[in-house]
Amino acid sequence: MESTKEIKKASIHTVPKDGSELPLMEAFYTIQGEGGNTGVAAYFIRLGGCDVGCHWCDVKESWDAEEHPLTRIEEIVQMADQYPGKTVVITGGEPLLYNLSPLTELLQERGIRTLVETSGAYPLSGRWDWVCLSPKKFKAPDASVYPYAHELKIIIFNKSDFAWAEEHASKVGEHTKLYLQPEWSKASQITPLIVEYVKNNPKWRVSLQTHKYMDIP
Repeated sequence: MESTKEIKKASIHTVPKDGSELPLMEAFYTIQGEGGNTGVAAYFIRLGGCDVGCHWCDVKESWDAEEHPLTRIEEIVQMADQYPGKTVVITGGEPLLYNLSPLTELLQERGIRTLVETSGAYPLSGRWDWVCLSPKKFKAPDASVYPYAHELKIIIFNKSDFAWAEEHASKVGEHTKLYLQPEWSKASQITPLIVEYVKNNPKWRVSLQTHKYMDIP
């Protein structure tokens, strides 16, 4: 007999719109390895479902929401609350496919900081202590997301991405932290270019996927 979680797998279109259940791919306690919260102990909640389709995505198994069980948000919060680091990072996939307001409200009621990593492809839902906007060329961000970004993180895959990064930097708030991060498979070639670019354009900062260098899950 199938378990309840196996029975309750659902497509993006059948996830409850009230946010009471979400397709949970995985959840784990680790160290944030990149961007403005590098080095922070955090509980990661990775939701299934994504239609952005980055060809260099390293979690393509997250794309199909039907592969991941619908999980009640109370259960997700209970798991997160077991750990001493009271910071949660909600990522994907593309987490803004879903209504995240109920989940973030429950987390904040427990005194847990809420961080989201999103391409911005959909309007923002949820209550956030930190919004990392990482737009992708494959699906443009919703214009409404830019003002909420605490951090703009641009993945640099080739030289033309620097001009593309500047386009997005012109749309965020003046206090948004700006990061350039090499795409992992091309890090050895791209990192020197980023270093020179930041030296010449110091409003930007360098972001590295330190968890990969340190072999942290």
